[in-house]
Amino acid sequence: MAGEWKKLTTTHSSFKRSGVLPIAAVAILCTASYLLALWQHSSGSTSTSTSTLFSLSCNPSPSSSSSRSSSLRTLDFTAHHAADDTALTSPETKKFPACDPKYSEYTPCEDRDRSLKFDRDRLIYRERHCPAKNEILKCLIPAPAGYRNPFPWPASRGTSWFANVPHKELSVEKAVQNWIRVDGDKFRFPGGGTMFPRGADAYIDDIAKLVPLSDGTIRTVVDTGCGVASFGAYLLSRDVLTMSFAPRDSHEAQVQFALERGVPAMIGVLASKRLPYPARAFDMAHCSRCLIPWQLYDGLFLKEIDRILRPGGYWILSGPPIHWKKHWRGWERTQDDLNAEQTAIESIARSLCWKKIKEKDDIAVWQKPTTHLHCTAAAAICPSSNPDAAWYTTMDSCLTPLPTSATDLKPWPARLHAIPPRIIAGTITGITPEIFTSDSELWKKRVNYYKTINSQLGSKGRYRNLLDMNAKLGGFAAAMIDDPVWVMNVVPTLPEVDTLGVVYERGLIGTYQNWCEAMSTYPRTYDLLHADAIFTLYRDRCEMEDILLEMDRILRPEGSVIIRDDVDLLVKLKSITDGMRWDSQIIDHEDGPLQREKILLVVKTYWTSSSSDNNGEDA
Repeated sequence: MAGEWKKLTTTHSSFKRSGVLPIAAVAILCTASYLLALWQHSSGSTSTSTSTLFSLSCNPSPSSSSSRSSSLRTLDFTAHHAADDTALTSPETKKFPACDPKYSEYTPCEDRDRSLKFDRDRLIYRERHCPAKNEILKCLIPAPAGYRNPFPWPASRGTSWFANVPHKELSVEKAVQNWIRVDGDKFRFPGGGTMFPRGADAYIDDIAKLVPLSDGTIRTVVDTGCGVASFGAYLLSRDVLTMSFAPRDSHEAQVQFALERGVPAMIGVLASKRLPYPARAFDMAHCSRCLIPWQLYDGLFLKEIDRILRPGGYWILSGPPIHWKKHWRGWERTQDDLNAEQTAIESIARSLCWKKIKEKDDIAVWQKPTTHLHCTAAAAICPSSNPDAAWYTTMDSCLTPLPTSATDLKPWPARLHAIPPRIIAGTITGITPEIFTSDSELWKKRVNYYKTINSQLGSKGRYRNLLDMNAKLGGFAAAMIDDPVWVMNVVPTLPEVDTLGVVYERGLIGTYQNWCEAMSTYPRTYDLLHADAIFTLYRDRCEMEDILLEMDRILRPEGSVIIRDDVDLLVKLKSITDGMRWDSQIIDHEDGPLQREKILLVVKTYWTSSSSDNNGEDA
C-alpha cells in the first residue's frame, strides 16, 4: 500500500491536470474498504458451519435449570445466511406462553373430555378425535416439575425417573405381575407381564420354540394392547423391531412408559378404523391378554390383523381363552364361555385361511398363507381397493387379497438395503431401483453431515427416540441403523406417492400422519425430530405455527430438531421459533452455501411448569 501511495504522489500533478485524480481516489478508497471488511468477516467467524456443537447434559439436575438454559441461549452457532437477523428477534416476534400445568400430558386427538362425546360401542370413543381449528392450544406444553432427561439406552429399558411420568397406578394394580415398581425417585421395569410371570425373555424363548425368531425371517412385529411394552423391549436384543400400541389411558399411561423406556410405541386402538399401517407390514402380530374381543363383530379385528400381516406371517395369542381348561377359575369365567370364545376364534382363523401351527401351554400360533389361490375360505375377498389406505379408513369386513406375484422378502438385515418388493413390482409410482439406491447413498451423506453440525447425534446414548416427519423411502432411518437409536418413520397422508410399505419392507417401522393434526403420542416422547420439506409440503394447508407447536409438544426438553427446506421458508420459521423457547440457527446445505435449501438446527431449552425461568408466562 505504501508503494501505491508513493506512485500516486509522484504523478499527482499530471492527474490533477487531467481531472482523473478524484475518480482514482474514490476507487482506491472503495478497494481498501472492501479488503478491510473482508478481513474483519473472516477473522470474526468460525471456519465452517460444521463446527457447531451442542453442549447438553444427558441427565440434568432440576436445580440447575437456570444455568442450563443460560448456556443453551449462548450456543456459538455460525451464521451463513445474509438475512438481517435483527428483524427476527425484534419486539414484534410473537411469544408463546406456557400452557396450564394441567396440560402436561395433553394428547390433543385422544383427549379424555372430548372422547366422552363419542360412541362407547366398540371403543370408538378411544379412537382419534382431534380438536377443531379454534380449539387448538396456542401455548407450550410444560414438562412436570422435576423433569429429567431419561436414562440412556440400554439402562432406560429397566429404569425411568418417577417425576417424568408420575403415576403409581400400574405399580399397584400389576404388582403381582411384575410390570413396574416404584423405587424411590425411579421406576423399575423388571420385564414381567400378565402372561409371562417368569419375565419377557423367558416368554420370548417359549415363542422362539414355535416360530423362527433367530434367522431374520421375523423383523417387524406389532404388539396389540402392549402394556408397558416389555415384550417389544426385550425383542430388541434379538434384532426384532416392535410397534407397540395401546389406547390412551388417563391413569396407567402405558404407552408413555414405553416411550420413556426408549421403546417404540403409539397410542392406538382396534375399534372401527384401520390401524395406521400399510398392508403386509408386519412379520408377526402378538396379543398377550390384550383384552381385544377377537371373536366378535364377525371377526373384524382379526381381518384387520390379516391385512397388516405379511404373506406367511404369524399371529401369536396368549391368555384367555388359550389353555382355558387350566386357567378358567382364575379368569373368573365359565368353561362354556371360554370354550365358545376359542371355538369362534378358531373358526374365524380358518375363514382367513390361517393355519394353526401349534398350541403349547399358554401360547397359540397361527400362520397366514402366502397365497389365496388354493384357499377355500368362507370369508369374502374384498373387491379392488387400496389395501394400504389406513388414515381414517373404515375396517373391511372382507378378506384383503394377496398379491398374485409377490416377491419374496429377504431376511434381516439383508432386506434393509435390498430393493424392496414393491419397487421391483413397479407399484410405487416414479420410484425405480436406481432411484432407491441413489436415495440410500444420499441419506448416508446427509446423516454424516448432520453428525458434524450436531455432534451429539453421533454421541452414543444422547438420543434414543427419533422421529422422521417425512420419511419417504426410509433413507434417514437406514443411515442411522448402526447407532443405538430407533426411528419412527412417518409418511404424510398428503403426497400422491405412498411409500410407507417400502419402509416396512426394509425392516423399519412407521405410521401415517397428517401434520395438520396432532400425533398419537404423549408429550416429550422424542429426542430428535427430522423434518425434510415438511413445511413446503403443508404450505397453505395449515398454520406453520400449529405444526411447530405440535413438534414442541412431542419433543423432550433439550431435544433437537433438524428442519430442511427452502431458505426463505426457514427464515419465516425461525421468526416463529424465536418465540417458542427454542435456540436455533440456519446452517448451510451439505453441498455448500450456494444451495437454496438450508437447514434450521434447533435445541429446545429446558424448562418445567415450575421453573424460575418461565418469565411469568405460565397460563
